[in-house]
Amino acid sequence: MDSTAIDRFDTSRFEASRNRLASLAYRLLGSAADAEDAVQDTFLHWQAADRQRIKVPEAWLTKVATNLCLDKLRSAQARRERTAGAWLPEPLLDGDPMLGPADTYEQRETVSLAVLTLMERLSPAERAVYVLREAFSYSHAEIAEILDVTESASQQHLHRARHRITTARRGGGELDPQSARKIVEEFLAAASSGRTERLVALLTDGATAISDGAGLTQKLLRYDTPERIAAIARAGFKSTPAKQRLAGGVSEVHFALVNGAPAILFVPDGKVVGAVTFDVTDGKIATVRGIAAPTRLVRLTEAWRQHEPGAPLITEW
Repeated sequence: MDSTAIDRFDTSRFEASRNRLASLAYRLLGSAADAEDAVQDTFLHWQAADRQRIKVPEAWLTKVATNLCLDKLRSAQARRERTAGAWLPEPLLDGDPMLGPADTYEQRETVSLAVLTLMERLSPAERAVYVLREAFSYSHAEIAEILDVTESASQQHLHRARHRITTARRGGGELDPQSARKIVEEFLAAASSGRTERLVALLTDGATAISDGAGLTQKLLRYDTPERIAAIARAGFKSTPAKQRLAGGVSEVHFALVNGAPAILFVPDGKVVGAVTFDVTDGKIATVRGIAAPTRLVRLTEAWRQHEPGAPLITEW
């Protein structure tokens, strides 16, 4: 086999792992753009390596990608971004290959916006062990090899990560698409009704709302009482000429599933300019997240344009 044929063969071996590596990197970094960068850097390492000496390419690529992500999480820039109170995970439309694997509830949970947010409380090593074990079913022996730690250390990291996430996880569980859509429709109807009590009735007593302020604020905006959330929702969902100008035109408002959760998308001319997602507990909304920073909606817009949406909930907003 000549060198050109070898390069093509080795490239095909990498491409066979690309989606899995992207899914791993997204879970570790919470950003599709950063995940794509990590995968590309992994490819560069693969090209530079003595590939003939790599016995198990999948294991080698997983180790390189994981450690590149850990380097990113430990970097001074990432620490500044993530501790400044202005970070939310990047939302992805259900069906995006970056959300896989999704065969089990545990795997799907690791890409929920709720768990991606909670993973910010973990150390980089705890986050890596949690993802490798819960989402990809690696054994502790394999994780120890990937992270250059002992099996005992891997087990301890997993125990701490599970405890922290389980303790802080509010609600959870999965909704069928029909129930998810009903929650969204009820929220929209209540928000446009002008009656705060209708919105409050949809929220849990400890409900929280978080917004990135369309990327215009330096810190996330947080609201921690049902009454305050209801007031903000009523104001936020009221269409005005100023909001239409900011959105780039009149929007359609669509129901969607984003990271496995019910969501409202604001879409003028095929471009997603805002996503509001909901965590639901026992039929009530426990967390509302508003994401409108343009850099966080690039991949979601690309997926939406390849998607065949149903009729909008609101045709002109």
